[in-house]
Amino acid sequence: MDSQKEALQRIISTLASKNDEIQNFIYTLNHTLKGVQENSSNVLSELDEEFDSLYSILDDVKESMISSIKQEQARKSQELQSQLSQCNNALENSEELLEFATRSLDIKEPEEFSKAARQIKDRVTMASAFRLSLKPKVSDNMTHLMVDFSQERQMLQTLKFLPVPKAPEIDPVECLVADNSVTVAWRMPEEDSKIDHFMMEYRKTNFDGLPRVKDERCWEMIDNIKGTEYTLAGLKFDSKYMNFRVRACNKAVAGEYSDPVTLETKALNFSLDNSSSHLNLKVEDSCVEWDPTGGKGQESKIKGKENKGSAHVTSLKKHARSGTPSPKRTSVGSRPPAVRGSRDRFTGESYTVLGDTAIEGGQHYWEVKAQKDCKSYSVGVAYKTLGKFDQLGKTNTSWCIHVNSWLQNTFAAKHNNKVKALDVPVPEKIGVFCDFDGGQLSFYDAHSKQLLYSFKTKFTQPVLPGFMVWCGGLSLSTGMQVPSAVRTLQKSENGMTGSASSLNNVTQ
Repeated sequence: MDSQKEALQRIISTLASKNDEIQNFIYTLNHTLKGVQENSSNVLSELDEEFDSLYSILDDVKESMISSIKQEQARKSQELQSQLSQCNNALENSEELLEFATRSLDIKEPEEFSKAARQIKDRVTMASAFRLSLKPKVSDNMTHLMVDFSQERQMLQTLKFLPVPKAPEIDPVECLVADNSVTVAWRMPEEDSKIDHFMMEYRKTNFDGLPRVKDERCWEMIDNIKGTEYTLAGLKFDSKYMNFRVRACNKAVAGEYSDPVTLETKALNFSLDNSSSHLNLKVEDSCVEWDPTGGKGQESKIKGKENKGSAHVTSLKKHARSGTPSPKRTSVGSRPPAVRGSRDRFTGESYTVLGDTAIEGGQHYWEVKAQKDCKSYSVGVAYKTLGKFDQLGKTNTSWCIHVNSWLQNTFAAKHNNKVKALDVPVPEKIGVFCDFDGGQLSFYDAHSKQLLYSFKTKFTQPVLPGFMVWCGGLSLSTGMQVPSAVRTLQKSENGMTGSASSLNNVTQ
């Protein structure tokens, strides 16, 4: 009976999962169908614009050619009209002279005839008819303005859609996810010399496999990539995966997207847990302030975890005041009465707040930066069973490194109420590496990746990131992968650094 129920439960789970996949695919098909309709309208509109532009160019060229023909016609007509007018005037004068000469032949008196003859001779000498060129200055030929558009006509007849670049192929083997960066590499299925650049789109997701259209983030685009790989750096891995797709572009058109590839980008994300903080730490959203008033006005603090699974930078901001009491002088009795029940987890000198996400296995990394004038702070991990009055490093359930600049400067590793002084400079930012399965907690200079100290133990319970701050502030960076430099150092670190056992000789 029980085995049948279990089998039926598995069938139900499989069917529900398959139904979810089919529903998502239906949504994808409808989204694609809508895209086909919209994109078809867009390319039709663009085609109309291109042909209208072509018609406009042809109309402009035609008008220019018509204007040239008319200008040539007007020039030749003007030349011929001028020549025609000159000829008509010359002919009129010549006919008048011819008539005068003909009449002069009838003059009988020699003296008058001689006078008329001299006049005719003078007029003939000066007559424009004998100075005219009897050849047209221009011809009626207009063939130099004829056109032959046979070649252009053939070109127009070959108008067709532009060749679209083929879809690139992303090579998952060549892709690299490391150091909060992702390098995506691709290749073309065949050589294409006309490709000008590539476009890459990416988005974060918590779903493995093919991208989901419904309930997904929008694609973000990187344009004008000249090579066949691209590196996205400085990422916060606040989702388990990232989708990538690439398309090739020539000067005028972009090709189809490559098949999308999903790369795993899992990293530890956690927030500070309001309900775990000391009464003198005021927690509001992503800010925590050390408050010497003992938490007055904080009764409305929200219990439980907030923003779990999202990358962020949480600030523990300084709340400085003149006459601030030191941790040693802050007594439980001087604090206002606790009115929040389980909210009163840490008291006394343990100005502590824990992360809201337990580490139960694997390797994880986060970074912490202190404000320059922070008087005292600790960074480490602790079991969930850390007591109400326990301080980080003073129990066998917590491990930390502690920085103190109050009265005297100290930098030390702490565990089980034992202290190991660290003879290294305090870095600006501390990197924390927790290898739960390997039983190792290491601290690094986040910039140089120099190892500061390493605890070696066997974690018997899930651990929570832990922080102590007094009269100052810390900023916390999560959603980070274990840096490559840290992974490399881990291989050579074993047996070369101090461990938890080395703390047994020195008491706080």
